[in-house]
Amino acid sequence: MSEAVDTTGGKGLSSGSVGLLGAVVIGMSCIAPAYTLSGALGPTAAAVGTHLPAIFLVGFLPMLLVAVGYRQLNRAMPDSGTTFTWTSKAFGPWLGWMGGWGLLAATILVLSNLAGIAVEFFYLLLAQVTGRPELGDLADNVVVNVATCLVFMALACWISYRGMETTKKVQYVLVAFQLVVLVWFSVAALVHVANGTAESGIHIDAEWFNPLGVGSFSAFAAGVSLSVFIYWGWDVVLTINEETEGSSTTPGRAALATIFSIVVLYLLIGVSVVSFAGLGDTGVGLTNPDIQENVFAALAGPVMGPAAILLSLAVLSSSAASLQSTFVSPARTLLAMGYYGALPRQFAKVTPRFQSPGFATVAAAVVSSVFYTFMRIVSEDVLWDTITALGMMVCFYYGVTALACVWYFRRSWFRSVKSCLVNLVAPLVGGLLLLVFFVQTSVDSMDPSYGSGSQIGGVGLVFILGAGILALGLVVMVIQRLRSPSFFQQRFETTELPVVD
Repeated sequence: MSEAVDTTGGKGLSSGSVGLLGAVVIGMSCIAPAYTLSGALGPTAAAVGTHLPAIFLVGFLPMLLVAVGYRQLNRAMPDSGTTFTWTSKAFGPWLGWMGGWGLLAATILVLSNLAGIAVEFFYLLLAQVTGRPELGDLADNVVVNVATCLVFMALACWISYRGMETTKKVQYVLVAFQLVVLVWFSVAALVHVANGTAESGIHIDAEWFNPLGVGSFSAFAAGVSLSVFIYWGWDVVLTINEETEGSSTTPGRAALATIFSIVVLYLLIGVSVVSFAGLGDTGVGLTNPDIQENVFAALAGPVMGPAAILLSLAVLSSSAASLQSTFVSPARTLLAMGYYGALPRQFAKVTPRFQSPGFATVAAAVVSSVFYTFMRIVSEDVLWDTITALGMMVCFYYGVTALACVWYFRRSWFRSVKSCLVNLVAPLVGGLLLLVFFVQTSVDSMDPSYGSGSQIGGVGLVFILGAGILALGLVVMVIQRLRSPSFFQQRFETTELPVVD
């Protein structure tokens, strides 16, 4: 790995199997707007109130800046290991390993959350279709919940195991359906407000878009950390770079196209939901603790009437689609770590038939399933807490990757105005912002009242999840160093490749 990275599909993946549109669709699928907002709207509104649209905009900015850094790194080193590979090249094997671990931790957290949301909406959909409300309560039964989750996880793993061709075909239909339903929902909510038929409705105010109006920096950081979660997933289009047509250019374009499309959609939904529901702590109010984990389930009926079942189906299909596409990132990160010797070599195994990282995909499914089972037993509010902890993990590994771009291209900072902007200013500002939010949220989450209020030994569960997973990464890294020291003894060159502007 001290030499130029092999960009010709040397790991055995199916090169050239995904085009620009396919990459954008997979990126949007991984972000999963219907599922993501269902779980994040409540906690974010509870933190920042009517400034929800402002936080969406603020969360978008570091994502855009970091995406510029990702694009630059991908042009120089298109490699499925992304954060792991790039950070290792810039800062050395130790920080590179932890960067890869941060990505793996984030995906494990979100896979468990995706499965949880899918279970909730599966039984809600059954209740709506059959007219038997008691079926919706099955999601609260721990045994039924976990068993259903494991089935969903196994199905998603099976599709991912079959490679990018199968993944791409599944995603086209599911992504198109959820986007149509979300726009329908948003327009219907705004029509209710305009007609005065929204019981808790409030009129749209320009102040909603002012991030300086948030009460405190802690609330601001918590809101941004949560908004980072709703944008998370676009980097999957970089993870599939070795399987994309034009591996050095197409993934970067797809990342930017995905982020711009998503922020427009989120602003529409954020404005419509706040305007329709308001911030009350009863009924459909966004600060009502009874609907915090699943806002769309509470709003679907009042907003869409008889068509509410479509929103339930959209969230179910969104979470199921994202559950499947999210397997792409950890599987290919594990593949790269095994390929370069940072993990046991079996993680680098590629299935000859489907040209996919079979062993790594199954390993990600097993770990995610065990994690979800444990968390569901420990905390009834597992979805909220994993969302907040996920925001911390994303801020960490996105921030580290952005700074890797800054350092790797340090000799080209002042080569031109464009080079200065894309190799220094954008990734530096984006990376530092995310790392500041990571530190602030880590400190605040130690409070037992943070997040859902769940705690262990007087320490907030969100902090235990975030810090504990990072600490576990250090332990695993030391064990791997003792078992296979060759990776950690390498000298990593940071000589730039020619194309950096």
